[in-house]
Amino acid sequence: MKIFNHLIRWTLLILPVAMTIGTVVAFFLWSLSAVIHLRFEYKWLLFLLPFAGILIHLIYQSIGKSSEKGNNLIMEEIHESGGGVPWRMAPVILITTLITHLFGGSAGREGTAVQIGGSIASLFGKWFKLNENDTKMILTAGIAAGFGAVFGTPVTGAIFAMEVLTLGRIKYDALFPALVASVIGNLTVAAWQIHHTAYHIDILPRAPYFLSDYLPLDLFLLSKVIAASVVFGLASYLFSVTVHRIKELFLFLFKVKWMIPLTGGLIIIALTYLIGKPDYLSLGVDAEYPGAVTIPSAFIHGGADTWSWLWKIIYTGLTLGTGFKGGEVTPLFYIGATLGNTLSGLLNAPVSLFAALGFIAVFAGATNTPLACTMMGIELFGSEYTLFFAIACFTSYFFSGQTGIYSAQRIAVPKIFDHQFKFGEPDPVNSRTSQSSLKQKLSRYKIYFKK
Repeated sequence: MKIFNHLIRWTLLILPVAMTIGTVVAFFLWSLSAVIHLRFEYKWLLFLLPFAGILIHLIYQSIGKSSEKGNNLIMEEIHESGGGVPWRMAPVILITTLITHLFGGSAGREGTAVQIGGSIASLFGKWFKLNENDTKMILTAGIAAGFGAVFGTPVTGAIFAMEVLTLGRIKYDALFPALVASVIGNLTVAAWQIHHTAYHIDILPRAPYFLSDYLPLDLFLLSKVIAASVVFGLASYLFSVTVHRIKELFLFLFKVKWMIPLTGGLIIIALTYLIGKPDYLSLGVDAEYPGAVTIPSAFIHGGADTWSWLWKIIYTGLTLGTGFKGGEVTPLFYIGATLGNTLSGLLNAPVSLFAALGFIAVFAGATNTPLACTMMGIELFGSEYTLFFAIACFTSYFFSGQTGIYSAQRIAVPKIFDHQFKFGEPDPVNSRTSQSSLKQKLSRYKIYFKK
């Protein structure tokens, strides 16, 4: 009876929350497509990118305030209740993301959807007068609803919301609310007739391979997948470091903060004209002109340039590191898919398969969510290559370094630890020890993380 009451209670709580999040995300996706195609039509809008950056800075300085911490603020509230997630986070991030894309900034949409989800969930939590533990649960569900709705991957959204909070530990207590929220959020977006991009992996020919009479697996292809996945992990690490270092560098160079987005915008304009094409601006899903390098084009032979993935890292690092808003995930998809396209040529491997593997594996490494990304591969590309998806995501995860794109993500169990680490010892991140003692433990375990 208690279980039944629990399920009914959380279903009733989550239903209005997820439907609201799904509706706002649907509006966001529709608006995002509109502003991106508007920039395609009026190319001179790119020249206003520096001033758009200043506008975004002023918005956050005047009304955004703590909302500027974005996804990290929501994650911090789930870890340990503080000042709460402000309701204004949703409209502010929606507007500033649209401004970023209207004028050509290279960003994504996941961060916006997650912040919309967290902000709306927090607002409903206050209306429902939920206690601290239930508030954390509904915030986790808000993340799931936003993520599942924006990408059309409901199971991935639920797993991502539970997995992303703490490296090495999954919040299974939020399983039911997160799954219900993600499914309802996704269905709501579909009800508003918003369609997601469809991706396709070509069917691989059934050819004889080494030990084919004994093993139902092409070991030669598997070795190529593992080799490529190591590179995917290193690309994840490079992306995370690039975004953090650019932000630190500009904060060091400029005491007048509005100069940071102004300079970032000017550099992006200069790079675009230096390269001679706008392929690395904005989302990277729709083609601005025939033959442009996009995520879908990376799934076909010749659909990406050799260094497309590196240019996207640079563009996105400059965009997010200098104060423009959006998300990191869709650029990570672009980086992974184009890198997979390049590696497929070097390894003589199937192009669409390796683009798909890069798509999910670079994301897995940068966010430390290999389970969610394996499920994303299944939801987006089908289940035939599930084993390859899992190998790619977990290999990338191990080679992407100890930290990721979210500074608020905590470490419960490090990816690699020495003989001094003992299971069952107090969690070095969540234990109630003093800060100095905590630093000593982290040094002993050789865990490196950024506050």
